[in-house]
Amino acid sequence: MSPPPRQTPRRIARELALLSLSQLGDRRLADSSRPLQDLLLAAIRMLTAEVRDALETAATETQRSRERLVNSELRATDLQSARVTLNEAVTLTQTAINRLGEAVDLPEVVQLANQQDVREYACRLIETLDRHREAIANELTAALVDWQLNRLPQIDRDILSLAVAEMTHLEVPDRIAINEAIELAKRYADADSYRFINGVLRRVSNRRQPSSSPPATSPGTP
Repeated sequence: MSPPPRQTPRRIARELALLSLSQLGDRRLADSSRPLQDLLLAAIRMLTAEVRDALETAATETQRSRERLVNSELRATDLQSARVTLNEAVTLTQTAINRLGEAVDLPEVVQLANQQDVREYACRLIETLDRHREAIANELTAALVDWQLNRLPQIDRDILSLAVAEMTHLEVPDRIAINEAIELAKRYADADSYRFINGVLRRVSNRRQPSSSPPATSPGTP
């Protein structure tokens, strides 16, 4: 399994912004009954809960693995059944190890999320998206092929919108904004969503580039 990408303050800020947007849905900040700081605090609590859930799930999988090993010794009637049970135990153990590997990074994530500069950038992201919501939606609509923006899953729309907000209003290089959106999609969206999000954002980026066509010349001009 490849190592998870290194956590950075900006990366955590994007994650907080995404989790905060999930609480807003399609509402504007002005229409929400909760201040932005309350939304960020709730997002940090979600990250904290992930640590607990990951550890509890890993403990459960480890216990199931142990039970499979015991069964392979006591209840297997032949070599084949013992081998199947042992393979199940190995798979569960590997899953538990992978889950613990992910959980190890989460305390650092929570610590970073509580830093002032991280919260400030998360707020800036959300406020930028809220202020330019219509223009960002237009950018995405123009880049979608055979899709309607309002029919996409909410999490996909939020990831796309955050990336476009960074590309078009926060002077984040397109390449970085796209790569960060892909990482968010791998973490929070459906299994194949990151490919779709990558394609849409690359079309947004290409539309923003100046034309590389040579200037038109008059007939007969050498």
